[in-house]
Amino acid sequence: MTRGTSTKLLATLPDDYRSDWVARLDKRTKIAKAVLGRIEQLEADAGGAEHLTAARRSLIRHAAWLDAIVDSHELRLAAGEALDVGAYTQSLNSLLGLFRLLGLERRARPVRRLREALDGSS
Repeated sequence: MTRGTSTKLLATLPDDYRSDWVARLDKRTKIAKAVLGRIEQLEADAGGAEHLTAARRSLIRHAAWLDAIVDSHELRLAAGEALDVGAYTQSLNSLLGLFRLLGLERRARPVRRLREALDGSS
């Protein structure tokens, strides 16, 4: 059984790469609105961006993009287009794996005690 044409991935980052590329997306586009909104929701569910490790924030960013990919498969199916069941299933399984790592339950944001607020300490 033959598979489709292989896609070669870049082995190096583009010269103009910056680590804040997601934050610099044109927020007027549908994809930016969808992904940035999803990142914000997932970070809030995890207790707030300011309380997350870099690794957890990275996993959340990847989960948001995978969620958009899964949604795009489902939108095409809903529009009556053919669905690549293998690609859809692989995307959904990958997303599930990230969600399991991140946790499916909502976490409360850490709350400062009244004494800490009055003392000015953090």
